[in-house]
Amino acid sequence: MATPGQKVVLITGCSSGIGLWIAVLLAKDEQQRYYVIATMRNLQKKERLLEAVGEAYGKTLSLLTLDVCSDQSVSECIKSIKDRHIDILINNAGVGLVSPVECVSMEEVRSVFETNVFGVIRMIKAVVPDMKKRRAGHIIVISSTMGLQGVVFNDVYAASKFAVEGFCESLAVQLLKFNIRVSMIEPGPVHTDFEVKMIEQVSQKDYPECDAETLHYFKNVYLPASVDVFQTLGQTPQQIAMSTKQVMETQRPRFRSLTNPLYTPLVALKMADESGDLSVRSLHHLLFNLGGVMKFSMNMLKCLTCVCLRSRTVAPD
Repeated sequence: MATPGQKVVLITGCSSGIGLWIAVLLAKDEQQRYYVIATMRNLQKKERLLEAVGEAYGKTLSLLTLDVCSDQSVSECIKSIKDRHIDILINNAGVGLVSPVECVSMEEVRSVFETNVFGVIRMIKAVVPDMKKRRAGHIIVISSTMGLQGVVFNDVYAASKFAVEGFCESLAVQLLKFNIRVSMIEPGPVHTDFEVKMIEQVSQKDYPECDAETLHYFKNVYLPASVDVFQTLGQTPQQIAMSTKQVMETQRPRFRSLTNPLYTPLVALKMADESGDLSVRSLHHLLFNLGGVMKFSMNMLKCLTCVCLRSRTVAPD
């Protein structure tokens, strides 16, 4: 149980990656300002978290089962928390999907939205009434740069993140009335086991519904370029966790935080042209016409981003 003065933080999707390292970072806070409720669908996957958090388990961190896709699971989890008191909700649980769209079943589309969109809404609906009564709270959503700029062959995933961005942008206006803050953490590529395994799986998968030209660009152009992007521009889950903690500890938490300043030019490119043609045509040319120049372009982008911009990634207001 939390001690007086500690903030109760509930985090979804803590079995690995970003969720795990946010839980570890907060539970090991030197001033013990947080009591972390780390959740995951299957507690049999808790060992990595317990190993990383060490002696903090049972002191500043506890574990609960939670499936964001289940109304019953969410309800039971929230009810099990003393007085239903949650100061900070961190929506981290999510799934990815990379594929030519004609090869994606509607069941797969629904599955992505069930976790990435409905799961977030389900969690927020569960905690907002109590936050409103206390007139205090902070809701954080681990979103993505793909919620601001779509990426080829990530159509469904990007759509789910765009949906969450719109939902939270609308909700944030209302919740300010109750002194509840909403923050979107927007990483670019992140080095996790999840991304590595996903790229390996899709590269080996057959796509019988796909035409030969699209399949060629997907497997021989996009996937190698994607690996280059992750290697060149990718952040670690620990870096995302630190960015999240910085946003939490700001007196007036910002609504949007792009954790990787190397992606700022891509977002700026989209906003620079109201027709949308500039970003669409530029990204098309970069991927489909330049081919092997993709890696060089990523390195150039990295070099052109100044040190001062890096330091401003999640700087307090």
